Amino acid sequence: MTTVRVNDIDLHVQELTPTGVADPPTVVLLHGLATDSMASWYFTMAYPLVELGYRVLLLDLRGHGRSQRPALGYALDDFVDDLDALLAGREKVTIMGNSFGGTVAFAYAARHPEKVAGIVSVESSPPTPVWFARLTSRLSDLANAVARPRALVAVGARRGARGAQRAQDAARLLAETSLREELPASRLPARARLEAITCPVLCLYGDRSHVVEMAPETQRLLPQAALRVFAGQKHSLLIDQPEDVRAAITTWLRGGSHA
Repeated sequence: MTTVRVNDIDLHVQELTPTGVADPPTVVLLHGLATDSMASWYFTMAYPLVELGYRVLLLDLRGHGRSQRPALGYALDDFVDDLDALLAGREKVTIMGNSFGGTVAFAYAARHPEKVAGIVSVESSPPTPVWFARLTSRLSDLANAVARPRALVAVGARRGARGAQRAQDAARLLAETSLREELPASRLPARARLEAITCPVLCLYGDRSHVVEMAPETQRLLPQAALRVFAGQKHSLLIDQPEDVRAAITTWLRGGSHA
């Protein structure tokens, strides 16, 4: 396991590099909140991206997976600060984010537009007040489930052993940290900063997920964004339809405008 010390915590990081490619471009993969980890990207997109000639950087966000879980430090800026420190000294990167990971990607690009070559957002949204209201509601639902551990484990168990483990990890995260309080109170980027993101953007949604309702606002903020909606899919689009997600991302990357 590789750990990198940033902002006084240890982050679990994996870097995959293609062979025979001089100075490959970098793609950063960011996972979702509470019930997710780098594994969702590792088993779906990491090696296909390496085969396309990209250096791939994966990390477990603070408090998640095998990264350190401090009691405090879970505002949006804290996640962006971690990414900023991890990418210090690197050239432009393409950032792909699943769910909350996409929100971190947009927030990083709002702070450092010159450092981002492109963004892929899977079932996510830029950090707007409406989106954060939804995140707050989601955290409340998870917290209520934590108050009923048997129910939480039962929900996870219906998704198999991995689902049960993810449910237990989410319960510990919410019980042991200030995430539920700090994240909803985050300072959000000004709308003008989000509108100033000019890099190419690809947004992927499932048509059975409520996140697709955020697509019109995302397109108003980022008119250059290309949108793709997958029929019959829920918020777990990346896990449930990895082949279709890979095909959409690969086609977008091969378009070349983000490089």
